[in-house]
Amino acid sequence: MSQFPSLEAALKHFFGYDNFRHGQKNVIEAALQNRDILALMPTGAGKSLCFQLPALLKPGLTVVISPLIALMQDQVDALTDNGIGATFLNSTLNLDQARSRIQSIFNGKIKLLYIAPERLFNEGFQHFLLDVYQSIGLAGFVVDEAHCVSEWGHDFRPEYRQLTHIRRRYPQTPCHAFTATATQRVRQDIIDQLALQNPSFHCTSFNRPNLYYEVVSKGSKSYTQLLTYVRKRRGQAGIIYCSSRKKVDELADRLQQDGIKALPYHAGLADGLRADHQEQFIRDDVPLMVATIAFGMGINKPDVRFVVHYDLPTNLERYYQESGRAGRDGEPAHCTLFYSAGDIKKAEYFIELKEDEQDKRIAYQQLQKMIDYAEGSECRRTIQLSYFGEQFLGNCAGCDNCQNPRPLEDWTIEAQKFLSCVARCRERYGMAYIIDVLKGSKRDKILQNKHHELSTYGIGRDRTKDEWKNLGRSLLHQGLMLESSDGYRILKLNDLSWEILKKQRQVNIPIERRQTAAEILGMGDNHLDAEILFGELRQLRKQLADANWIAPYMVFSDATLRQMATRRPRTQADFSLISGVTSAKYQRYGEPFLAAIQEFCATQAPPKPQVNGTQLITFQLYQQGLSVIEIAKQRNLTAGTINEHLATLLQSGEAIDLDRLVKPEAQAEIEQAIATLGPVSLSQLREHLQEKYSYDAIKLVRAKLIQQSA
Repeated sequence: MSQFPSLEAALKHFFGYDNFRHGQKNVIEAALQNRDILALMPTGAGKSLCFQLPALLKPGLTVVISPLIALMQDQVDALTDNGIGATFLNSTLNLDQARSRIQSIFNGKIKLLYIAPERLFNEGFQHFLLDVYQSIGLAGFVVDEAHCVSEWGHDFRPEYRQLTHIRRRYPQTPCHAFTATATQRVRQDIIDQLALQNPSFHCTSFNRPNLYYEVVSKGSKSYTQLLTYVRKRRGQAGIIYCSSRKKVDELADRLQQDGIKALPYHAGLADGLRADHQEQFIRDDVPLMVATIAFGMGINKPDVRFVVHYDLPTNLERYYQESGRAGRDGEPAHCTLFYSAGDIKKAEYFIELKEDEQDKRIAYQQLQKMIDYAEGSECRRTIQLSYFGEQFLGNCAGCDNCQNPRPLEDWTIEAQKFLSCVARCRERYGMAYIIDVLKGSKRDKILQNKHHELSTYGIGRDRTKDEWKNLGRSLLHQGLMLESSDGYRILKLNDLSWEILKKQRQVNIPIERRQTAAEILGMGDNHLDAEILFGELRQLRKQLADANWIAPYMVFSDATLRQMATRRPRTQADFSLISGVTSAKYQRYGEPFLAAIQEFCATQAPPKPQVNGTQLITFQLYQQGLSVIEIAKQRNLTAGTINEHLATLLQSGEAIDLDRLVKPEAQAEIEQAIATLGPVSLSQLREHLQEKYSYDAIKLVRAKLIQQSA
């Protein structure tokens, strides 16, 4: 690394970024010390850079073992487009292509070689690897998707178990294992199977702060809800997950009929058609994919702006992984679950198809945790992260429950009743049974167990079952009570439970649902001009990507384009300061983007309106407290003309109190329409608002927003 004064300098040189993401630098430093590594880094944490940058800074070839041909091809394309020496060897290449790439490796032009695990054990490849080791050296082995090594992982690949043979042949060559999620059992299995020697262990938080999580109540007109949701995000890349192939086809067809560019994706489609749909999605030819869970792993598209689950997932881990395909570039993205109680029966149907009773029990428990998430009132992140054993204190400001929290109430006495009932039932039952005892149920099982004789029997009749259920969930989510993980969901007390029973701890729980953030859309930054430029830069990116036969994000990421739209660099020096711009990127794409930005600044930036004499007279009368009608009457002008004056004054920054002119609730609704439709005509805005408000009201609100964004 002697040619770079710091790791940050190397990062900027090769990848154009100024700073590392959380956790990246520690992994890279361990790699540069030639240590074995096990790193758990969730989607979006930037794990690829953690082995790519060390490979560029160390002598020799780094071999990356990846299970997915499509994914390795995407990564190699992105690296080569950035001027970095990388290639792959797999079954898609003919003999001449493979020979040419091998020659480039021995000529020192390649630093990263991607291969599938099957090829690694091919006899010819073993000879090639030995030649590399003896001539140019092996910098390290990287095992991507390392959970595939373990039979306890969720995607076990038997061929991965053979990787231990490579470690025996090259014991001095460090091995770096990366995966997104792994239980303690899987982690140990990875270490054992890959024979990692005193590995440097890294586990970044599962929290994805750029993702906004919300649950929307799915009504009888669920398709209309979805259509409205998608139209608000027109042009953005998104994925809609459905529970069945039939629903995927029906939904994709319906969206197409309503003018939405969407394609279906599921295992029932022909391989060629599936690959074509995926290619169109990655290249931004079609922004929306309607899919089953067959779509996801290996989809290297960082700029997915929203993920919708139109049906209830069967477990929280799956939901975390699928929703996490949004916002991998670190930019804001939405994760929305459409939920209704009717979805539970559909999920239970699939569980009942399982033959093993233990599998069924665990599946039901996992489903219940998913229901708890959907119906929960605590911070969505608190619920998610507690599932993975990570504590999060709530108030994330990035979910519907935190943005629009229910008011808290002191339920300490009710919590004491609940926990006392758990204790008196000797911690042998689940939540439904405890609630039945509290409610004084005459179920046979309660009578047989003589639990109707307990002092807690019937002491909860004053609360509904749903209220008790809400309390029970809240106790679990806050860590004030535990639950067994054997599929039976037995409630257990912990130290905090006893603090409550001993009156040493207070319990507050949320008790009332309010409108979700999906229903109360904010305006964000209101930089309408920046959004227009961002849209134009995305179109230019698409043109350049098509001309070079690459995916648009390989040109520049959305985050980089947003910086361009905000900063508007006019020179090469300024342009090079944008995060994600390397010298190679500038040489290839810089000039067209600079030209587009300069043209926009020259022709699109609206001048600040000049206030003339007649408008100043209106302003003086307004300052005296006169209404619009009174000013119009005194000046012998129409009310529309006076409102036009006031809109100009607002936009120019004069102190106009908009609340005097437009009711605050009307302002909020008009702002929402402007946020949804963007820079469109007044008539389009009024039509969207169903002609509920006048042109004058819309004009005044828009003038205020333009002034704020200036």
